[in-house]
Amino acid sequence: MAYTAKSYDHLKGGALKGLSDAQLDQHFTLYKGYVTKLNEIEEKLATVDNTKPNYSFNEYSELKRREAVAFNGSFLHELYFENLGADSDVSAGLKAALDAAGGQDKVIADLKATAMGGPGWALLTRNRRDGKLHTYFVAEHHLGLPIEQDLLVVLDSWEHAFMVDYGIARAKYLETFVENIKWSEVSKRFGK
Repeated sequence: MAYTAKSYDHLKGGALKGLSDAQLDQHFTLYKGYVTKLNEIEEKLATVDNTKPNYSFNEYSELKRREAVAFNGSFLHELYFENLGADSDVSAGLKAALDAAGGQDKVIADLKATAMGGPGWALLTRNRRDGKLHTYFVAEHHLGLPIEQDLLVVLDSWEHAFMVDYGIARAKYLETFVENIKWSEVSKRFGK
């Protein structure tokens, strides 16, 4: 199945506070590159010889190692763009979970602190094992993504998400990100 990059142009034109169209265009281009690469990898996997996989090097093995990078790079970006849009519509269920974790301000402070740990992804999740909210840092798309999690807020803290507008001022970008969270989308994810 070929994947098609979605358009997030509705986020441009001042729809997001503190993120310029130039910043968004750069980010959209990077996301589209992941989708293109995912399609290329899956097309090659459909025909490549998989009878001699090898850790050192084999075309099939290498494609399988990189498949998750392109897949997660594509869909983490979609989740990121989809949780932008600045509203305050927190469902009762999500509010209860936030309160149980110390309150919305505490959870957001932890998410920002997680993102300050370096370039990568900061995730607010609901753990399916304990039912609680957790934050995780994932440096690579394909390494360290915790299992048994419902992704609620996806925060891209790679430099490409903010350098056009903020240079290396990651903390200022994180403030902007928080102001742009679309809580109705987060509530929808929580409700699933």
